[in-house]
Amino acid sequence: MNDGTNIVESTAAGILDAQNRQARRKNQILRVVLYALMSVLAVVLLFPYFYMIVKSLKTADEVDNPYSGFFPAVPQFINYVTVFQTGGYGQGIVWTILIIAFNLIAVPVSATIIAYSFAKLRWKGRSVMFTAMLGTMMLPSAVTQLPLYIIYSKIGFLNTILPFTVPNLFGGGAVYIFLIRQFMRSIPNELENAAKIDGANAFVRYSCIVVPLCQPVLIYVMIQVFLAYWGDYYGPLVYCTAATAPKPLALVLYYFITDNSTGTKTNILMAGAVFMSVIPTILFGIFQKQLIEGVTMGGLKG
Repeated sequence: MNDGTNIVESTAAGILDAQNRQARRKNQILRVVLYALMSVLAVVLLFPYFYMIVKSLKTADEVDNPYSGFFPAVPQFINYVTVFQTGGYGQGIVWTILIIAFNLIAVPVSATIIAYSFAKLRWKGRSVMFTAMLGTMMLPSAVTQLPLYIIYSKIGFLNTILPFTVPNLFGGGAVYIFLIRQFMRSIPNELENAAKIDGANAFVRYSCIVVPLCQPVLIYVMIQVFLAYWGDYYGPLVYCTAATAPKPLALVLYYFITDNSTGTKTNILMAGAVFMSVIPTILFGIFQKQLIEGVTMGGLKG
């Protein structure tokens, strides 16, 4: 009897082991196929960027000559030096850095103050104001563009960097406030209650307890602010139309693209485009984990 039971058990174990091996083999095959498809997709997506780098290392004659070959005969790294000597790229970088430096401080500070009020303080009309703020996210930018232009024109903001700095002292946008507010709601109220017992006022609780715990979502917000103003050309194109107006780097590159006289300077244009894309690529590589965690925790917690 025992022998029969042992035979049945060993047979069942063998069948189960064979099924497990077959399942593992299928998973390995699926993984190989998935990695192969992802590799092909990566090559397709990265090829335009690689093509741009190759063009930026060619001479103007090689770019215009369709028979010059895909790769440059001699890489022209001097093109990247020429970028800053052509079309105001140097001044564009200075203006861009000034705008970004201001907003990297103004947006997180103002957004956290407003978000803290929505998340942790109790005041009459809080829900109504929060709903109204979220409602602004539904408005297309084209709807507010003309009123903003008229307002900036009347208060003397046109042809300055003020349209890209002063408004961000009031939160920097409903999206940032919403994400930070959701993250703050996940912070236990017991921490603030303990601080209240020790006599801490709202500002102390905000600055010493809540804000330090919001580091992941603040990193996300700061990176998004950097990327928004690093590549923004439309705003300066609308508000900075005078010849003497400050022109950020993205606007300088836009003018270079649309200038018909630069048709023989495609290599310089490509070098400028590579420079514009290098820093965001580096930031994404360094803070990829924080970017994903920041938007996930900010959007889902609370």
